[in-house]
Amino acid sequence: MYIMATFDHSVYLELALAYLEKEDIPKANILAVPLDSRKEKMKLFDTLHKSDGLSLFDMATAFATAFAVIGASVGFHLELGPIIWGIIGAVGGFVLGFVIKLIIQKLKQNHRIKMNNKSTELILIIHCNKNQVEIIEKLLWEHLAFGVAVLDNNYQSQ
Repeated sequence: MYIMATFDHSVYLELALAYLEKEDIPKANILAVPLDSRKEKMKLFDTLHKSDGLSLFDMATAFATAFAVIGASVGFHLELGPIIWGIIGAVGGFVLGFVIKLIIQKLKQNHRIKMNNKSTELILIIHCNKNQVEIIEKLLWEHLAFGVAVLDNNYQSQ
């Protein structure tokens, strides 16, 4: 049987490894693989072939609509008229909304990068007997594993 778990590289992982050795799991049956963190910055603008689901234009269009209505309403009392002031309000609102959303996304991205740089994740793969699976799985959960999976040796894909 193979048991796979993901961990933060921390003291809890070291404790889990120590307890695994106490459970008569030889070191040769334990494989720990550290994952590399993202080194390149994420792109803010989507391409035709890749989208992350975040939109910079939702707030911009909402601001454009609101400012266009306000501009058109106030424009009745101003010299250029409601149409020109509505267009000016729409353009100004769109730019303001776009800039605000861009700043928010940049701050979130910087926060994510800082959080990712603090620690790296690690995949732990353990080869064990069928009668040890339950004990090892419980031990991994107690030591703050992010996720645990069990794979049977006799598993065959069809």
